[in-house]
Amino acid sequence: MTGKRAALKQLGKEKDFPGCYVLLNKRKPFYVGISKSVFARLTQHVKGKTHYDASLAYRMACDREPHKLHRSSAMQNARFQIAFERAKRELRSMKAAVIEIRNPLERYAFEIFCAMRCRTGQYNSFDTH
Repeated sequence: MTGKRAALKQLGKEKDFPGCYVLLNKRKPFYVGISKSVFARLTQHVKGKTHYDASLAYRMACDREPHKLHRSSAMQNARFQIAFERAKRELRSMKAAVIEIRNPLERYAFEIFCAMRCRTGQYNSFDTH
């Protein structure tokens, strides 16, 4: 992923916007997400320090370094932290496709449609906690 300013300039935008994004791993859809601030959220995915900020990297790390710890305890575990940082590096290497969607209901509906269409079910489960 490129920097926020460069990406916004490339899209002809002056500021961040609400919408949907698809992370592409080797041109294949990997994850679909939505946000009121798309580029801020993409930045959190690759630079976040907590399991809240970088929730996708956290889930990827859980796949690679399974544990039975509470989330905050896992983030203190040295082996897990290595897997977490590795996941963020992998996310940084991906491309992102974005679309501006101002209407919140349309944004939520499009995320589900896009995740189903792109078959990104590994990390787009939409399961409740």
